[in-house]
Amino acid sequence: MLGWSASLAAEYRPLPPAAKGGLSTDWLIHDAAHNRLVLYLPDYHSPALAYYQWVSIRPNRPFTISFAAPKGLSVFLDNRLVFSAASSASYTLDVAKLLPAGTGSGPHLLCVWHPETPPNLTTFTNALPAVRATDKSPAGPVTVQPLPRGHQGQNVFLCFLLLIGLLYGSIRSAYQPGFARIYHFEGLWGKPANDQDFLTKPTVTWLNLLLVMVFSLSFALLLVAIHTNIQSIIILRRLFDVPESAIVVRVLFYATLIAAFVLGKYLFLEVMGYIFDVTELVMVQYREFMRTILFMGLFLPGVMLLYLGLNQTLPETVLWVSNGVVSLMLIGTVIRIGRTLHRRASLLNLHLFSYLCATEVIPLIILLKLIVFTY
Repeated sequence: MLGWSASLAAEYRPLPPAAKGGLSTDWLIHDAAHNRLVLYLPDYHSPALAYYQWVSIRPNRPFTISFAAPKGLSVFLDNRLVFSAASSASYTLDVAKLLPAGTGSGPHLLCVWHPETPPNLTTFTNALPAVRATDKSPAGPVTVQPLPRGHQGQNVFLCFLLLIGLLYGSIRSAYQPGFARIYHFEGLWGKPANDQDFLTKPTVTWLNLLLVMVFSLSFALLLVAIHTNIQSIIILRRLFDVPESAIVVRVLFYATLIAAFVLGKYLFLEVMGYIFDVTELVMVQYREFMRTILFMGLFLPGVMLLYLGLNQTLPETVLWVSNGVVSLMLIGTVIRIGRTLHRRASLLNLHLFSYLCATEVIPLIILLKLIVFTY
């Protein structure tokens, strides 16, 4: 009898409908095996594409929620589509105005769904108190107001920008000749004789390591501030689940990933160079990659300044500029590497062209999909 009581107490049951208005932090997921809704536990269940919640809506009472939505996120009310995000942004939505005419008060099933990535449940909050009174005038048309993208941690971003500026200034003072060799327009797009001087220098130096650290910090800051859905990648989220609110932790975490990618690319090039039998070009390719990516990274703090100044009034413009700068940085790096390799061996050689596609073009397409075309 005692064992039966213990098993009954541990039985997994769905949450009952909400007793009062307002959005709660408890969400339900669909249990396909038993065809029922059960309480979603983040540390127990795998992320789902659809989340449900029972909400209680009263007539003539607003039920306003706010949330951050990637493009394609849909909201259903009683299995009826009532909203679909046309672009990645933050939204406010009065759910009470989405009910059909003549619907009375009572529990209603709210569902949020995205076809590719799990919705970010932490952004779903009550925009207005559920008991706030409104006038008795008939409800007007449903309005969905896009809000500025980004976090509330403007001061954190500003502090990181000041740190990046101090780091660039300190490195320039300590390594002035090497710094000028990288951050110089004529040196980047100069003649082959000028390139040869840089491409024969050692790659692993304190200057390069420090500049990679500052570049990684700048790029991570941009990803956290504007490209907030980078952790929607399922593999990344399962391996490293960083809270959305921990801005400093997210910036440092992304900076570590970016630095590991930049430094670890050399090993990838060595392996691919051995497979394609072009090991003599690996070091030249990696040095060109380092020089170009570090030079392009100098423009990232400028995009962050644009974000801090205009994101509240022109969020879409800031997003377009950010995407443009990131795309230019990635595509320009590949073009520059192809130009440098073409000077040493013609890319008309199908073997070398295939090597360039495997090491640069395919990774470029993947990065553009994850960072740019997600938005």
